[in-house]
Amino acid sequence: MKVPILELSLQHQQLKEEIQQALDRVMNSGHFILGENVRALERDVAAYSGVKHGIGVANGSDALYLSLLACGVGEGDEVITSAFTFFATAGAIARVGAVPVFVDIDPLTFNIDPSQIEAKITAKTKAIMPVHLYGQCADQEEINRLAAHYRLEVIEDAAQAIGATFRGRKTGALGTMACFSFFPTKNLGAYGDGGMIVTERDDLADKLRTLRAHGSKPKYYHHVLGCNSRLDELQAAILNVKLPHLETWIAKRQAIARQYDVLLSEQCPEVVTPVIAPDRRHVFHQYTIRAPRRNELQAYLKENGVETMVYYPKPLHLQPVFEYLGYREGDLPETEKACGEALSLPMFPELTAEQQQYVVACIRRFYGGG
Repeated sequence: MKVPILELSLQHQQLKEEIQQALDRVMNSGHFILGENVRALERDVAAYSGVKHGIGVANGSDALYLSLLACGVGEGDEVITSAFTFFATAGAIARVGAVPVFVDIDPLTFNIDPSQIEAKITAKTKAIMPVHLYGQCADQEEINRLAAHYRLEVIEDAAQAIGATFRGRKTGALGTMACFSFFPTKNLGAYGDGGMIVTERDDLADKLRTLRAHGSKPKYYHHVLGCNSRLDELQAAILNVKLPHLETWIAKRQAIARQYDVLLSEQCPEVVTPVIAPDRRHVFHQYTIRAPRRNELQAYLKENGVETMVYYPKPLHLQPVFEYLGYREGDLPETEKACGEALSLPMFPELTAEQQQYVVACIRRFYGGG
């Protein structure tokens, strides 16, 4: 049996006709940049998130970058974040001229450990950028308490976590603003790059709309240095078709995760299944286990037709590009341990029970379970 980690064509087949009609309407309109489809998506994603404003941008990386700019983060400032995440998180901080300050993770959730944040706050700290990794929110209560006490902005990296909740509030309504990615593999994915920033604050929304258009307001008049980062109409049209299905897809992901939990706990006690922290709704962008002899297991699964992914094999604080920050191996032990143990199994709404059973059977055989 072949089991991909993700199969996008199945979702497309379900929505093919509706998406084609939406694309045809855009093509016939002749309006391809910041039109009615983008405005509709901005409105609906903001409403879904429980805030007033959505600002469509070119991709999730730009969403992080522009959010930092809108908050006034720049040269010499510091932003506290996790080292166990995709490069874009820290890359955006460095791109604005600020310094990424890395904090270790909670070993249960893979998210930033809030108990270690305060020790990293200095007079240069301007923001905290928690990452809601794999589809589960970080501990926003403690993060927000610290931010309020030290007058810091909170920029949620929610690229993997649209629809996730903390104490009933969705990502997007948990900090100053939140950044979503619509990369095709995400739970709400476009057919190319795309991203969005959501916020409750009118002033930040206004800044972000200016910054995404070369800092122009009105057109051809530039008071700030922005960039060209706009979500186009074709991608927005596709996402408008998909958004009404998001809750159904999340429910299917959660059901698949529960079944993995049962199968793995019964048959593969060697691995550690994901932990859902209290007061959270996990949307399972990834189903990530901790596995002894992780690399050997991954190779064995590949030989048997099961595709997996390692997110992430090398932590950001040890990446060559950040050598100038002076981190050394051992500085963030939980992060480094996770980089050697985390393995993401196949996860998508159309994954079948038979495919799941096969994946778990292969893991069982690897550990000598027969």
